[in-house]
Amino acid sequence: MANSPQARKRARQAEKRRQHNAAMRSMVRTYLKKVNAAIESGDQAAAQQAYVAAVSVLDKATRKGKFHPNKAARHKSRLNTRIKAMA
Repeated sequence: MANSPQARKRARQAEKRRQHNAAMRSMVRTYLKKVNAAIESGDQAAAQQAYVAAVSVLDKATRKGKFHPNKAARHKSRLNTRIKAMA
């Protein structure tokens, strides 16, 4: 348990950051699922549109340090490959 005022503040800040980080990770996963669902449905236009939105959210989370840049690049590359293969 945090006893000093500084430790209490750090605990508050850590909890606030944890919740924000969890929300950001959840949002990225949701957008990736939307792209996968569009790919599974076979609609290339919808998949491309969902992909653009997902890339934006993924890049923002990466800039904030929530994901490693290589992980973001891997997701983008694999999704883009799947979308191109639909043509």
